[in-house]
Amino acid sequence: MNNHDDQTRRLDPSRLSDLFQRAIWDVDMAALPWWRATLTRAVRTLYAVGRDLTQGQITLQAMSLVYTTLLSLVPLLAVSFSVLKGFGVHNQVEPVLLNVLEPLGEKGEEITRQVIGFVENVRIGVLGALGLGLLLYTVISLIQKVERAFNFTWRVEHHRRFAQRFSDYLSVILIGPVLVFSALGATASVMSTSIVQSLSAIEPFGSLIEFGARLVPYFFIIAAFSFVYVFVPNTRVRVASALTGALVAGVLWQTVGWVFAAFVVTSTKYTAIYSGFAILILFMIWLYLAWLILLVGASIAFYHQHPEYLTSRQRVIQLSSRLRERLVLLGTALIGKAHYEGEPPPSVEGLARQLRVPSQALEDVLAPLENGGLLTTTAADRLTYVPARAPETVAVKDLLDTVRRAGEDPYLNLRRLPEHTVVETAMRAVDVAARQALEHLTWKELALGHASQLQALEEGTGSPEDGAAPAPRGHDEPAGQSA
Repeated sequence: MNNHDDQTRRLDPSRLSDLFQRAIWDVDMAALPWWRATLTRAVRTLYAVGRDLTQGQITLQAMSLVYTTLLSLVPLLAVSFSVLKGFGVHNQVEPVLLNVLEPLGEKGEEITRQVIGFVENVRIGVLGALGLGLLLYTVISLIQKVERAFNFTWRVEHHRRFAQRFSDYLSVILIGPVLVFSALGATASVMSTSIVQSLSAIEPFGSLIEFGARLVPYFFIIAAFSFVYVFVPNTRVRVASALTGALVAGVLWQTVGWVFAAFVVTSTKYTAIYSGFAILILFMIWLYLAWLILLVGASIAFYHQHPEYLTSRQRVIQLSSRLRERLVLLGTALIGKAHYEGEPPPSVEGLARQLRVPSQALEDVLAPLENGGLLTTTAADRLTYVPARAPETVAVKDLLDTVRRAGEDPYLNLRRLPEHTVVETAMRAVDVAARQALEHLTWKELALGHASQLQALEEGTGSPEDGAAPAPRGHDEPAGQSA
């Protein structure tokens, strides 16, 4: 009986899940061998992407993009068709659209014929200024919706300015199709040259050329996805991260396409049920899967570039009060050190890497200092911080008080709470003790670490020899740990 209980305890799913969670999350990545650290990071990335999918963040964005695509597909292709017609490559629009809708089988060919028919019926020259403006607005709204979805995935809260948005979007609409279809045309021309045809008759060159031709669609899909991941988000995306996300998304695209094609072949009962609407329903399902795959690849690219977001099981980081205070002191110390040593202003990404915390959490912590006039951000492409006041005139206690007061407003602050004599006395005593302990420490001493000031601070607060035990650095201590 005891052996049976021990075996049941060993096979308990909750216990196995807890052991798995500890093996993945409660480890120091820096102390692991490279192969195990890579494997652990990959498992964490899969967990984070799966978490975002199950919690609905990615799926909701994909569903909203399906609706926008249905409204904007014909205007987008009409504008692209008009631009491509000027370069003589407009005839390649239909083959590309057929390739995208290939998983729909015969229904994809029917949708392609209908869409191309709609596009050919659009006469931009007779639309007039108002019609042309509405057409461009519909196209730009689609790209804007895509940008917002990618910004959400990349935790970017600042969208492009209107002037920058207008110029970038026009570049995508006018220049992007020309480059894409020119590349497709050049590839087709190279494959049809006499030299390539002659080499195809010689082995093993013929097999290699055939194998390379089969890889061309994968190459173009990965290249297109990489371009989207680099260009669309309003932040700097490393090419390596974009390629990583595009590689996974490209494989998913082909795999899901095969599965969906098999599903379409066996979906005759849907035609019997929905009649003429079946083709529209299947088209919407494939659009949803296409956007979902694109956003999953963007999520993988994000976690590849920002592994600090893989230090927590939750998407939204919840910081404790003491962790916020510690991050404020560590962040301002690094900002002040760069200021006095003449180094470039540190970016939020650089600070997050040094402190091993997500950049979004660090931005939230430093935002009260910016609102309080203690920090300012530069107008460069990257968000960088510089002191807004001379650090030698700012006490460390003021930094902490600014963060502690963050979030208070006229409708919820200390004055609206009921009075309690003992509570007021205790809180006042804590505030006075903290100010007395930190009265000789300014932002400058915090940044440069003057030994005399640190010694005075230790003498004022007590040392381990005086009976004050040092704070333990365990899982509940933020210093040196990932948030």
